[in-house]
Amino acid sequence: MRTTHWIGGKPWTGVAERAGDIYDPATGQVAGHVDFASAAVVDQAVAAAGEAFTRWRTASLAQRSNVMFAFRELLNARRRELAEIITAEHGKVLSDAAGEIQRGLENVEFACGIPQMLKGGFSENASTGVDVYSIRQPLGVVGVITPFNFPAMVPLWFAPNAIACGNSVVLKPSEKDPSAANFLAELFGEAGLPDGVFNVVHGDKEAVDRVLEHPAVKAISFVGSTPIARYVYETGTRNGKRVQALGGAKNHMVVLPDADLDLAADAAVSAGFGSAGERCMAISVVVAVDPVGDALVGKISERIAALRVGDGRRPGCEMGPLVTGAHRDRVVSYLDAGRAAGAELVIDGRSHPIDGERAGFWLGPTLFDRVDTDMSIYTDEIFGPVLSVLRVPSYDDAVEVVNTNRYGNGTAIFTNDGGAARRYQNEIEIGMVGVNVPIPVPVSYYSFGGWKDSLFGDAHAYGPEGVNFFVRSKVVTSRWLDPSHGGVNLGFPQNS
Repeated sequence: MRTTHWIGGKPWTGVAERAGDIYDPATGQVAGHVDFASAAVVDQAVAAAGEAFTRWRTASLAQRSNVMFAFRELLNARRRELAEIITAEHGKVLSDAAGEIQRGLENVEFACGIPQMLKGGFSENASTGVDVYSIRQPLGVVGVITPFNFPAMVPLWFAPNAIACGNSVVLKPSEKDPSAANFLAELFGEAGLPDGVFNVVHGDKEAVDRVLEHPAVKAISFVGSTPIARYVYETGTRNGKRVQALGGAKNHMVVLPDADLDLAADAAVSAGFGSAGERCMAISVVVAVDPVGDALVGKISERIAALRVGDGRRPGCEMGPLVTGAHRDRVVSYLDAGRAAGAELVIDGRSHPIDGERAGFWLGPTLFDRVDTDMSIYTDEIFGPVLSVLRVPSYDDAVEVVNTNRYGNGTAIFTNDGGAARRYQNEIEIGMVGVNVPIPVPVSYYSFGGWKDSLFGDAHAYGPEGVNFFVRSKVVTSRWLDPSHGGVNLGFPQNS
């Protein structure tokens, strides 16, 4: 299988100078190849997007909405097919892939209502005979650079809003699981989107750098690790672009003594090990406030033992493999590092039973207890099925732990005390907060994004802030002379 670029409404027909392997994570075998774009190929995609923009920007709001409605129906009808593509290349189980598509669909549905979001303002008679009004116009060609962990959902955070606002898009998805992006491109074409409005280029840093530097690209949306997010933000802004770059996370779940511990344990396991922990909103640290530590660790351990890990295409599997062998090996290295630093390795995922081929990129759910904030298993974003329990004596200590962490993406508190929950949501320095909700990803009509080292730029993803990111405002001051006008007046306008 060969996955190539999608430029100007059709697959690219050139010969790639370089290519990469696409793996089936559940078997460890090479399942196909993906072409890597040179700077010249990126230039072709940007040129196609620029030409399409000149026409698409003048398309009526009704036409843009109709395309989005049609795209939504096609995506909904073929969601099973897309889920199978995601599972084959990423490794997450089919239910996780289906959930990813559902969240993406919600953002498409939000974009269907774009006329409501693009209304400007109007002030009649701001001065005598003078009206002032604002209009919202598209930027032009925008670049979208997305990670491997959500190959459909994250592109759908950005592309529908960007397109509905009148922009054209060049998407650079992860080379690890590239086929979902081409599937979306095909659906956009079937929905009636004009050729060149949505383009896909595959590749690595060479393609990314050209997107970041190309003078015709007006804005960049990015999701990935914090070091790369910082690089994207600094490079893009240095080249005069508007940039929103969402980085990494170390999400804490605080469990107070009055919490329902069964609910908290269920939440910790689902939020810590769903999609093999390869998501920026995964819970990776449980902050247990004394005296609940022993009981909570016991309940989490019981649930981990019952998790079925295996090939995501097999019935009953709840957690799949990691995306590549190199990433699996990196995550495994933290198990030895945590134990060497003095943490208690309660459950070693390397010994978890696997329902799949031995050559797959497997690591079962792993649990550490008595973790300290100076250990690498705490400070680093591991991005795998490793859950750490950190014990603190009080609520105030829990807040201090969360607030002093350099990441600020998401957090959750589990408690039956409404006052404590309200205090937590006000005191915590995190962009997204859950109360008895372990993964507080906002619905599509709010916006997604963290604080501190989890976000570079001012705009969060999707929702109202996502729309604002893809348009710029223009203010028009107009004066139309009435039929009674006569003579010339060169004086300054009067405040009347």
